Amino acid sequence: MNPISTIGVAGAGAWGVALANVAAGAGRRVILWGRGADAMRGLVQTRQSAHLPSAALASSVVVSADIGALAQCEAALVVVPAQATRLVADQLARILPSGAPLVACAKGIELGSDLFMTEVLAQAAPGRPAAILSGPSFASDVAAGLPTAVTLACADEPRARALALALNSPSFRLYHSTDVRGVEIGGAAKNVLAIACGIASGLGLGPSAGAALIARGFAELSRFGAAFGARPQTLMGLSGLGDLVLTCTSPQSRNFAFGVALGRGKSAAEASAGKLAEGATTARALLEMARARGVEMPIAASVEAVMKGEQDVRAAVGALLARPARAED
Repeated sequence: MNPISTIGVAGAGAWGVALANVAAGAGRRVILWGRGADAMRGLVQTRQSAHLPSAALASSVVVSADIGALAQCEAALVVVPAQATRLVADQLARILPSGAPLVACAKGIELGSDLFMTEVLAQAAPGRPAAILSGPSFASDVAAGLPTAVTLACADEPRARALALALNSPSFRLYHSTDVRGVEIGGAAKNVLAIACGIASGLGLGPSAGAALIARGFAELSRFGAAFGARPQTLMGLSGLGDLVLTCTSPQSRNFAFGVALGRGKSAAEASAGKLAEGATTARALLEMARARGVEMPIAASVEAVMKGEQDVRAAVGALLARPARAED
């Protein structure tokens, strides 16, 4: 398989800008597309993004408000929210060269269809290779060049390796995998579980309660993963346990911060503060899929009940921590 020399980044939010810099730092030619002509003109002029003010966009990254500019790319990173992935993938399928892979960079499940991101890509861009990039990473850390390790998965192992090599650098280490479903499940489920840990923190329940929720949350994630054929080693790796620990313990995590706000008495609308917390939209789909497979996920269910106003936050977390004693699994 020929090396990838030109990469498109569809989405100019914080993660899109960070990944554009990563690709440029790895020696690729990079074209970054984002919505809003005014915003993209500003990015061209200042090389500073309002979404990531702490880092400048690499000077070699070409910026465009026209998605057609990505037509010359050999691969494209789809760096938009989970619920917008289908629309953008459909647009990319119309312009990218035949055989150019699409890499989903959102961690979620599509509402309505209950499809994982690579399944969405496969429907929106049939016949094109679909991959997923996931793992413990904050855009600000990546943009600052701080050491980060993530996983890139594609069903075709040589393609997974080629995509990982195209983005790999000393500070941004990529491990490749063919366990697409395992990588997707880790990224989607951990966002919901991070909200629960944030709620516990917002209630002031202390780090011991938080650790208990992480451990029991990982048990839920593992049960869900097993029901969908995920490999245990994937769930124990960067995109599973690694991302879960990061997202469940840091205020930089939007999902954790969203949970903290809920724990302090804010409504779901107030807690979002206009920022996207993927776990808030993923919870419903995750639970629908779990129930269809007979998978017990009490923590995720409590998060959904709190967001819908069906359960008080203190009662919800108290019930989770006071569940009947039984053998640990």
